[in-house]
Amino acid sequence: MPTLELRRARAEDLATLVEFNAAMALETEALTLDRARLQAGVAALLADPRRGLYRVALAAGGIVGALMLTREWSDWRCGDWWWIQSVYVRPEWRRRGIFTALYRGVEAEAAADPAACGLRLYVEHDNLSAQHTYRALGMRESHYRMYEHSAIR
Repeated sequence: MPTLELRRARAEDLATLVEFNAAMALETEALTLDRARLQAGVAALLADPRRGLYRVALAAGGIVGALMLTREWSDWRCGDWWWIQSVYVRPEWRRRGIFTALYRGVEAEAAADPAACGLRLYVEHDNLSAQHTYRALGMRESHYRMYEHSAIR
């Protein structure tokens, strides 16, 4: 594995995180995101830790991977589910342990937080490579299906 630095994203990482999110949406869902709205969304999260946070992996002088964390209160467990979202690793850095390092860092942090009750993420049905990676890290498929109503805004 390459030498990595893992850290929380900062305001100066905005352009890279926007680039990553746009690339991920195009690659996984064939969606072209509105860049102005995307930039505003990423900037809002970076400015307000209550919304969530990004973790980034740096190597070779730049950011090579990132993920976003949000929290969801569970009344059943009296704790927070930590949701891993917006996962992206630059294509030339894939299969080199970047996501594993990011995930293990989040996993250790959640394990040390008494308010955390577990980690969750969602994945595209056809993204078999990502599903394999998540299983290899010890995650298992949930019995839930996800529904949405996105016509509100």
